[in-house]
Amino acid sequence: MIVMKFGGTSVEDAKAITRVAEIVQDRIGQKPVVVVSAMARVTDTLLTMARAAGAGDRKAALKLCRSLQERHYNTASELLGTARFTDFHSELGSDFELLDELLRGISAVGEITPRTTDHVAAFGEMLSSKIVAAAFSSHGIKSEHVDSREVLVTDSNYMSAAPQTEETNQRLQAKVKPLVDSGHVPVMGGFIGANRAGITTTIGRGGSDFSAALFGAGLGADRIDIWTDVDGILTTDPRICPDARRIKVISFDEAAELAYFGAKVLHPATVLPAIQKNIPVYVLNSRNPSCEGTKITTQAPRGNNIFKAIAVKKRITIIDVAAPRMLLAHGFLRSIFEAFDRHKVAVDVVSTSEVSVSLTVDSNQAIPALAADLAKLADVKYEGRKAIVCLVGESLREKSGVAALVFRELSDKKIRMISQGASEINLTFVIEEDEVPEVIQRLHGVFFADPDPEVYA
Repeated sequence: MIVMKFGGTSVEDAKAITRVAEIVQDRIGQKPVVVVSAMARVTDTLLTMARAAGAGDRKAALKLCRSLQERHYNTASELLGTARFTDFHSELGSDFELLDELLRGISAVGEITPRTTDHVAAFGEMLSSKIVAAAFSSHGIKSEHVDSREVLVTDSNYMSAAPQTEETNQRLQAKVKPLVDSGHVPVMGGFIGANRAGITTTIGRGGSDFSAALFGAGLGADRIDIWTDVDGILTTDPRICPDARRIKVISFDEAAELAYFGAKVLHPATVLPAIQKNIPVYVLNSRNPSCEGTKITTQAPRGNNIFKAIAVKKRITIIDVAAPRMLLAHGFLRSIFEAFDRHKVAVDVVSTSEVSVSLTVDSNQAIPALAADLAKLADVKYEGRKAIVCLVGESLREKSGVAALVFRELSDKKIRMISQGASEINLTFVIEEDEVPEVIQRLHGVFFADPDPEVYA
């Protein structure tokens, strides 16, 4: 059995979904379970209409709803043909009637809550999974749509719900495995679930990858395929370095570090259920299915290159917290991190001394409110427009002088913070955001000038 997850660009229109059907047909013998994201840009549109309704702009919300309805109708009609679409039309129509009613209700109340946000956002995966299942049937694939909300059990932390693994696994075995055993291809939406009361939840943006890994682990899959619109995980962002190379094999640890620090091919949490069950994950290209992609596994060949890849995370803010009066005071660091916890702000890189702490956070966070809270403890200042550069490779554990090689190449650059990860497989530092292209090109030119053919394509 394999789990195949297709992202938004892989199901963005009728042509893309037809490609997906052909890919799945070629792998019928491997007993696939298919997980799909919403069609490209649909989730963003749903969230925009939810915010408009919450602000009382019912007209704008309903206009967006109509445009989405037309897009899904057109896609389904093109895929299914007149006869099949006539039967399917009423099902789609019922879903959009529910969405319409929900938006009107939100607009009437004039408030959007996390719970209603999840309810609106879930429509993208619900609709795409139904259309894909119907498209499979029209291509001669014995498919069955499965509502993920009846399978993925979560807590009630709306917009970022935590899966309840044991209950989810029980439902997978009861609802999904029998379909696979009978020769059907279950088609499910990623990203969405429901709490124990049956109320719709989502597991966070990008969570379709996570859903696929959870389903793969719960079903004991032989592999998990993440289908995207690129050939796999590359040595760096090809928009910055056109000569970026595809990585053939990478370890779970390396992939997780890259995902966290900006490599958007993969959701950071994806690898966790796979690690627990030792299930290999493949990153593949639905537009180029003949490409072998990237295999993510527990142990990968080290290769001759020091680093496996370079990731970049932009839109970073540095927060400096300095408190000489708290020199060696017990509980100072705890108080700082409690403030971050209260504001639900995640920290990427930390540098400390006896009297000060520097931290990096995503610039989209509510930094002024956090800074005001921290100011009660110490002197606070923050600077935006920074970027984190992360060089990842398991070879760092054995090699000496690695940092010297990196920073010698960047001797003319202003490096703000440096961190050697506790995992011992990453070297991270902070630079000015506008220097990212030059820095990445320099480092890539030095460390990937002679790529190991066993590791890189």
